[in-house]
Amino acid sequence: MAGMTSSARPLLNRRLAEFGTTIFAEMSALALRTGSLNLGQGFPDTDGPEEIREAAVRALRDGRGNQYPPGPGVPELRTAIAAHQQRRYGLSHDPDTEVLVTAGATEAIAAALLALLEPGDEVIALEPYYDSYAACIAMAGATRVPVTLRPRGGRFRLDLDELCDAVTDRTRLLLINTPHNPTGTVLTREELSAIAALAVERDLLVITDEVYEHLVFDDAEHIPLATFPGMRERTVTISSAGKTFSFTGWKVGWVTGAPALVTAVRSAKQFLTYVSAGPFQYAVAEALALPDAYFDDFRTDHQRKRDLLAKGLGAAGFEVYRPQGTYFITTDIAPFGEKDAHAFCRALPERCGVVAVPNSVFYDDPEAGRSQVRFAFCKKDDVLHEAAGRLRHLAP
Repeated sequence: MAGMTSSARPLLNRRLAEFGTTIFAEMSALALRTGSLNLGQGFPDTDGPEEIREAAVRALRDGRGNQYPPGPGVPELRTAIAAHQQRRYGLSHDPDTEVLVTAGATEAIAAALLALLEPGDEVIALEPYYDSYAACIAMAGATRVPVTLRPRGGRFRLDLDELCDAVTDRTRLLLINTPHNPTGTVLTREELSAIAALAVERDLLVITDEVYEHLVFDDAEHIPLATFPGMRERTVTISSAGKTFSFTGWKVGWVTGAPALVTAVRSAKQFLTYVSAGPFQYAVAEALALPDAYFDDFRTDHQRKRDLLAKGLGAAGFEVYRPQGTYFITTDIAPFGEKDAHAFCRALPERCGVVAVPNSVFYDDPEAGRSQVRFAFCKKDDVLHEAAGRLRHLAP
């Protein structure tokens, strides 16, 4: 037949064969098809600050960024990122050699892994993990080695002994995510200090995904791993504007680190998107300079939303693991006498008009998170109230 290949070889690269459509696309499509409330995918249902949106419009009208911006990012944004790291964490970075703008944090993760890994390398990642981690490690030809966060005392916790035991002579880097998606865990100073000591002792590179850095609740504290002794020269720090300023569609992320690391990541990044989001980069530069009151109010508002949905989930009968950060609450469906989170989430729209995500897709061993379901609370209050009311129909 015309157009058919004569080879028996699969069309899809074998390294990607295990990865289908992302769970986020699948569940968001289910929400649209059924008219359900979408608490699955982590995007806000309101835009961020009006003055930042207007800054993007102004850049468009002024012709700033409408053509290819500089490969590393516009100078204004790189300078703003460096100023943000200095002001918030005391980390000093040269905007010209130690900052790289990317197409969201997802591209930053991909570029960093493709740049720093070779076939045969091992990468230790905290499990459950954001789904792009596994795909990018596979594309680099490396092997992922999960270290599982397990529920204990109402939240998910890291076993430092298990982390140490996972390191072998083939371990190239640690992929750390804090605040952690999907569990909402924020690693403590003691945990981060132990990770830093391990990285220095075993001469490991570290990639840290810190996109939820400004969404940390209660008495938890976000501490960049790069601030610990011996870590600045071996850590690629990644963050983005999407989560902090509620403009997830703009896809503006960044990498900070020592010049040699940023140069390596840029070498891979230039062959992915090359550049992106020109006018939005100017707007994000202004967003990063917003006063501390913005960040404080943003965090307080999301903590309130977390509490609102957590209360509703508890009333519906879920076991609730109250997160210390991020957009998400992980629950367990065992109290309903159910064990299969994937089947539960597929049926949930018909049962009560709500969409959630099964955590099992974020594990190498799906059994480890088989009964866990994740809900996003970055939504309007009336949506969260309505979702809580609908979910109450599940109560035994």
